[in-house]
Amino acid sequence: MKVSKLIAGACCIFICQAVFAQEQQNGKEQTSRNETTVEDEYLSSVQDVIIGELAASDEYDNKIVALQYLEEAIGSGRSSPDMTAALSRLAGEGIKSQSRTNGRIMNNFPDIRAKACDLLGEIPTVESKNMLVSIATEDKEPMVVTAAIRSLGNIGMNDNDEVVNMIEFVHKKYAALNPTSSLALEVLNAYEKLAPTVQNKNEMIQSISSIGTNYKYVRPVRQKALQLLKSIQESNNSNNNKEGK
Repeated sequence: MKVSKLIAGACCIFICQAVFAQEQQNGKEQTSRNETTVEDEYLSSVQDVIIGELAASDEYDNKIVALQYLEEAIGSGRSSPDMTAALSRLAGEGIKSQSRTNGRIMNNFPDIRAKACDLLGEIPTVESKNMLVSIATEDKEPMVVTAAIRSLGNIGMNDNDEVVNMIEFVHKKYAALNPTSSLALEVLNAYEKLAPTVQNKNEMIQSISSIGTNYKYVRPVRQKALQLLKSIQESNNSNNNKEGK
């Protein structure tokens, strides 16, 4: 009897020790996770500060490094309001923020603006969309406008046809002054992506038609326009048939 009680007591002690050891281990793991999270957040915030400083620098090379940091962070799935702000600053470099020497703009870097616009397209927020709309409207460099329109198509926001109407306006302006096939192609790509969100397709269809019949654009671009018109028509017919049933 005494032996049974001793065995039972030993078992209880062993179980209590095992439970206590497991709780200690769980506590250490939780502490480790918390410390890792805090460390990651700290490193991220430090990186955001560095990116912001580089983006705000007057030096062209520093802005390139800022874009490299931003591209790497976005590629790893991380974004933050500070990163969006840095990209917005770079997208407006020489347009919205100007540095002048003897009246000459010293920070007119279209390649910086174009790359920043492309990266903004990978952060699908209202802030990114608004900045891209502003750049597409204000910038005078086709490569920058092209990047902004491409990114607007990728983001996919088009409340009340705001974005599609702006794209139609910008295309009409460049078609009259400086028609370029690369810009026309990105206009078509953006229309294609945004088409399901468009409430009134009339202006968009007219814009696509004008690209399809403008021989200043290369043949593949014109063919893309005609194919897109056919696709939109088929989609509309399909929707009408569904509503009629």
